[in-house]
Amino acid sequence: MRPEAPRPLFAGPEAGPEAPFPLRLGGRVVKGFGRGSSELGIPTANIPIAGLSVGGHEDVESGVYFGWAGLDVDKMGERIPLTTSQHSMPIPKQSAPIKTPAPASTSTDDDTDGVTNGIINGDTQPGKMHIYPMVMSIGWNPFYHNTVRSVEVHILHSFPRDFYGAWMNLLILGFIRPEYDYVDKEALIEDIRTDIEVARRSLGREGYVGLEGDGFLRKGPEGEGEGEGVGR
Repeated sequence: MRPEAPRPLFAGPEAGPEAPFPLRLGGRVVKGFGRGSSELGIPTANIPIAGLSVGGHEDVESGVYFGWAGLDVDKMGERIPLTTSQHSMPIPKQSAPIKTPAPASTSTDDDTDGVTNGIINGDTQPGKMHIYPMVMSIGWNPFYHNTVRSVEVHILHSFPRDFYGAWMNLLILGFIRPEYDYVDKEALIEDIRTDIEVARRSLGREGYVGLEGDGFLRKGPEGEGEGEGVGR
């Protein structure tokens, strides 16, 4: 069950990710359980995982993680046609925290430590993978008694439409908390909103700024197995 102690404000070491992070995972966005938007007000994009392997690691603990997501959809949720040269195009590392105004997400969080809703500043050109901050759950979701392990990703941007079939790459940078069971749905929603705040604060620290420039986030589906990680 969920502990009563106050939640930490940050996740992961101050200096930056430590082994086994970063983990890299990619796959097509598939239809999930349909609860994120309809029941929780927190939409998720799901990708399949190969057995219990996450980013090439069989021993990844179930729980909540934070990092960056690369998507071949623009800020309106429209698919972006990728050229061959853009499948692995890196982006320049940021020298300062990200400050990008964008539409409000389904959460009520404000801009925190330089990470805000939406795409990376300057990453709005057509034909490119767009990079978004994300918080994600890996596990069985005991509150809903799932019978299969799933990867559910909440992108910190408000999209006006679904984008099933889009390609999504995940750069997982740290662990926020284990998965818990809850006495009611309201407690679950409260924890998810806290997870979002923790992810924002954590990504805004100096040790994590620039990691959104990892070239893996820019790779399209060519040469990648859906739901397969490529390791570190």
